[in-house]
Amino acid sequence: MPVSRRDLRKLVCKLGVDARRGEQRSALAGLVGLAVEEERNPGTNAIAGAGAIPVLVQLLGSGMAADLQAPVGTTLLLIGRIADNQVAIAAAGAVPRLLQLLRPGSPAAAHEIALSLLAMLAGNAEVAVIIGSAGAIPPLVQLLGPGSSADIQKKAAETLGSLAVNAENAAIVAAAGAIPALVQLLGPGSSALLQEVTARALAYLASNAENAATIAFWGAIPPLVQLLGPGSKALVQQNAAAVLAGLAMHADTRVAIASAGAIPPLVQLLGARFSAEVFIQENATGALGCLASMPEYATMIAAAGAIPALEQLLVPGVNAKVKKNKQVLSAATGLD
Repeated sequence: MPVSRRDLRKLVCKLGVDARRGEQRSALAGLVGLAVEEERNPGTNAIAGAGAIPVLVQLLGSGMAADLQAPVGTTLLLIGRIADNQVAIAAAGAVPRLLQLLRPGSPAAAHEIALSLLAMLAGNAEVAVIIGSAGAIPPLVQLLGPGSSADIQKKAAETLGSLAVNAENAAIVAAAGAIPALVQLLGPGSSALLQEVTARALAYLASNAENAATIAFWGAIPPLVQLLGPGSKALVQQNAAAVLAGLAMHADTRVAIASAGAIPPLVQLLGARFSAEVFIQENATGALGCLASMPEYATMIAAAGAIPALEQLLVPGVNAKVKKNKQVLSAATGLD
């Protein structure tokens, strides 16, 4: 049964910091249920419209009662599916409060909530700038280390990847020492999901020449080449190819990429098996196109079977970026 605006405002009033704990718990339970209903009905935003966001944000932070953490976090995550609400959550002061929850000594549940909310907010370009400016990046980098659980590492890497879309944030991420920590997470000891988000973060860092050199220095290229293989999931292959495409933009790293045996598996990603994987083809052709700027590698690319694979990419409806990359690669390998 729909809740009236008046009743919704009553629920929000019961969340106030001066309210009794029992009232807060009851109100939060009601809001979680309503937030789930709103998620099922896109276009509704009654909870935010009732002024809940500032009140919920006030409950965040190191002083938040343990039994309120999960419902507060869940409600903010659910209503945060709307971009305007993400901006409102940040504007209400959520970021510094979330950073309080990331401090050493905070309960694991508080870490989980803070990271989940930061990961969501970091996907908003406007909020990502706020997060980076608030000093969130160094503590997120610390969470990539071996002392964190795999789930914490995944959420930290995911958040850093989203933040690194912004060039200023990317510089802070690199300066905070994220690259060696991320490279360590590419290995076979990590889950496919962790490898996926880690490679995505490195892909956003790799377009910068200094970062590319650092990524190569810390040994990322061999594990990235391994991730291109048939044993990896499509999104892992896609993101690993994206990192290599970024690295291949810089002449200094092309030799290392080719020497690590990247050309044959990149050519394999152009095959019919990946005809529906537009971004895999985009990243693979991008990497191969950069490598093919060196004649000896163009010869190796052709010898690995690139020409028949490229002919398959001549079909109508090919992604414009793939088509552009294909033209560069075709010219270098002698198809055109």
